[in-house]
Amino acid sequence: MTISQIRIIFTPFLLLITSLSLLYSQEIIKIPKKGSKGDFYIYYGWNTSIYGNSDISFSGEDYDFTLYDVVAKDRPSKYRANLYFNPKTFSVPQYNFRIGYFVTDRIIISFGVDHMKYVVTNGQYVNITGTTKNLNSIETFTFSNEPIIITEDFLQYEHTDGLNYIHSDARLSHDLFAIGHLSFVSDIGGGIGFLLPKTNAQILGRARHDDFNIAGIGLNALVAIDIKFFDLIFLKTEVKGGHINMPNIRTTAESIDKASQSFWFSELTFVFGAKF
Repeated sequence: MTISQIRIIFTPFLLLITSLSLLYSQEIIKIPKKGSKGDFYIYYGWNTSIYGNSDISFSGEDYDFTLYDVVAKDRPSKYRANLYFNPKTFSVPQYNFRIGYFVTDRIIISFGVDHMKYVVTNGQYVNITGTTKNLNSIETFTFSNEPIIITEDFLQYEHTDGLNYIHSDARLSHDLFAIGHLSFVSDIGGGIGFLLPKTNAQILGRARHDDFNIAGIGLNALVAIDIKFFDLIFLKTEVKGGHINMPNIRTTAESIDKASQSFWFSELTFVFGAKF
């Protein structure tokens, strides 16, 4: 989903929140009273993400180098109804899936996966330190914080199947206001978990690893707004931000070949779900 598509989806949603906030200030609506202790919820939806620049270190039998301030972007799938809403292809877009439980009326614990995608931008100039050796080459090159361009024959690096952040979180829920069977609820919280990427990396001509691997850990904070209908189904938007540290990324078919990196991320999600 592109930024423009996200904007199209969220503009009516934000206008509705603004309108209802004005009604709330005039005391036309009331705070909902129904308790939620013991309830569960489940949701599914999509995300778009932004990543901070990252220093990425690569090591193998005959190369060992670090690239500095590398720029990467997400890769949302182009919107098509038969892709985003097809049970056979639900895992192709950048998706979010989560199950939550109300420990009390306000405290929630949940567990799920944020399937993001991370793609290093080709054609960018970065600085490099270390040594490199092309496949089947006898010549080794040494660099000391020198500029280099990331080209396809040098490096292709992406977590596109994907940058899977599997984590639990704790949230504090707060009822905002309601009109009849339509209610608005906010969440605030934080989470911790691990990264299980399937990394597509081709380094200096070497074949990629192409399998899932526990690569590191992540921490995040979040705020969210729900629109609930009859306290049963809901639409939710979340803004999430945090830090990812992956010291154990598998890159090529050679088990000795590794990469490591850490970076900040922010994520905007739009999901729908049910409470029961």
